[in-house]
Amino acid sequence: MMNTEPMLFAPPASHAYAQRVATALGVTLAEHEWRPYEDGEHEMRPLESVRGRDVYVIHSLYAEPGHTVNDKLCELLFFAGALVDASAARVSIVAPYLCYARKDRRSQARDPVTTRYIAQLFEAVGTSRFATLDVHNVTAYQNAFRIPTEHLEANGLLTQWFASHLHDRALVVVSPDAGGVRRAEDFRARLARLLDKPVEAAFAGKLRAGGIVTGKPVVGDLEGRCAIIVDDLIGSGTTLSLIAGHCLALGATEVHAAATHGLFLANACEKLGNGMLTSVVVTDSIEPWRVPNGALLDRLSVLDSTPLVAQAIAHMHTGGG
Repeated sequence: MMNTEPMLFAPPASHAYAQRVATALGVTLAEHEWRPYEDGEHEMRPLESVRGRDVYVIHSLYAEPGHTVNDKLCELLFFAGALVDASAARVSIVAPYLCYARKDRRSQARDPVTTRYIAQLFEAVGTSRFATLDVHNVTAYQNAFRIPTEHLEANGLLTQWFASHLHDRALVVVSPDAGGVRRAEDFRARLARLLDKPVEAAFAGKLRAGGIVTGKPVVGDLEGRCAIIVDDLIGSGTTLSLIAGHCLALGATEVHAAATHGLFLANACEKLGNGMLTSVVVTDSIEPWRVPNGALLDRLSVLDSTPLVAQAIAHMHTGGG
């Protein structure tokens, strides 16, 4: 009898995350072999038959000690190709964090559109479907791929946390820039429904030129309110620290930050641990390995996104919505 369960694999760096997804689905991770070579090359192959199976490969594409972004990208591409060659019926990639997703358009002459190139690479090796969590620009992501895509959103997880921790406060949700308005409005509406009370909205301006971020004044009623800045990603922390300062200057009683992906690059930990932010909440799409013991870690909450990913795989496998 044909096995109808989804078959899950994960390269070594994503094994712990994928194991939690497998547990939520009630399946076991499939066995594979990963072999490094002396010249830095590697190979990865399934140790179980995938013929005719619906296969999912889980790998979050961020850099960490011992694994560059490009290492992980090559691992995922080559393994997807190996699964296709081994006669898997369908190979779906689940990348909670998608590398190069911020380079989704040509912002100056002769710029690369790297998101589209990444999509073409996965299509070239025979990937059937691609799923990720909260990309920077959903439309650009969907347009980059010619195979079906799934876009998962963490606002449900994030709003649950804030509803349970700030339910007795007057709240305002702040979008850090024009591109984040839809995300912030969805967050605000969800939070208002959970709390069954109005939640105000505010908007901050931001200009980025030559790698320099310039914050503009926040528009909205922040006086006496607890502000929540909502973004898809925390990189260097510059945007958050600038806007947090504006919110406090405009009378916010506290400022919190919510983001799906926490990269915490460069001196982000110093910028965000300086006392302006009461809390910083992210998901585990990226392990916060760059955050040392100290002020930021004391304020940091990392939410488990694996139930969301498991639910998405279950829907993809059964054809559900």
